[in-house]
Amino acid sequence: MSGVTSAGPSEKRAIAFWLLGVAALVFAMVVLGGLTRLTQSGLSIVEWKPVTGVVPPLSDAAWNAEFDKYKQFPEYQKLNRNMTLEQFKGIFWYEWSHRLLGRIIGAAYLLPFLWFLFRRRVDKGLAFKLTGLLALGGLQGFVGWWMVASGLVDKPDVSHYRLTVHLGLAVLLYAALIWLALDLMRPPAQEGKVDGLGLAVIVLVYLQILSGALVAGLDAGFGWNTWPLMFDRIAPEQWLDLDPWWLNFFENTAAVQFSHRTSAYIVLGAALWLWHTRRKFETTSAPARKALGALHGVVWLQFGLGVATVLSFVEVGIAALHQGGALVLLTSSLVAVHFLPRRGA
Repeated sequence: MSGVTSAGPSEKRAIAFWLLGVAALVFAMVVLGGLTRLTQSGLSIVEWKPVTGVVPPLSDAAWNAEFDKYKQFPEYQKLNRNMTLEQFKGIFWYEWSHRLLGRIIGAAYLLPFLWFLFRRRVDKGLAFKLTGLLALGGLQGFVGWWMVASGLVDKPDVSHYRLTVHLGLAVLLYAALIWLALDLMRPPAQEGKVDGLGLAVIVLVYLQILSGALVAGLDAGFGWNTWPLMFDRIAPEQWLDLDPWWLNFFENTAAVQFSHRTSAYIVLGAALWLWHTRRKFETTSAPARKALGALHGVVWLQFGLGVATVLSFVEVGIAALHQGGALVLLTSSLVAVHFLPRRGA
């Protein structure tokens, strides 16, 4: 990129705030996606029209045509044969809003990115990272349709594996946006290797989110709605019914929920250990201690929301808060670890 100059402090700050704004939109996208899943709305739009799909049905004839398309696919034929047009509109708006927000995120990222490039205030290293985020966002759009398409064949439900990939990419994009924004705002004197335990906490939270996607994809949360035991047992009786044994952790609803519960305790313990140990370091700054304190509170809140989701038989509002809480927990862990002292700093 000949002629590109390095971004100064003001440009870096502007880029950081832009990235945080896009991250906020991705946060909303994940929560809305969770609501779309919880309301069984994800298969209501059976075509992928990246451009013309932005316009919803605007007349009775258009609504009837959209409903007729939906009737040709398994979800209507096997589950919703008694659905009325008004009921169809209810699920349609969830999925349409989810896709519309995806388009808004694309524009909110692409247009400022091109503007920063045009201003020639982005150096090669930063331009490479920003281009990578753009590619990741584009891939996410294709994966979203790939996921929906899996529910339009025989089974009236999307593949839980594809759902996990779809959510995993969205959360990865969100984390990368947050981390790069923090990088741009971090004083250069703090360069060094990231705290090992802190990095482990981030990875554990991310894996726990993927585990939650498997739970959602298999509707595993609708069974064993007791806590702390699963119907008077630590592990449900059916948790190793499948052969080979390892398949249970991906396709057996009992094992998937048990794994999600177990890993929740691991995440809780790791986050509390990070808070307990790192806040005592002499080199830990005041902002880092505040971030650790926030992490301490959020991990308990998210754990409580998980329990409440189970006990409520996955009530939509509580479950949506639990999914949003997962991103809040990831955010607090990213911020806390980013502010912690680094080896070699």
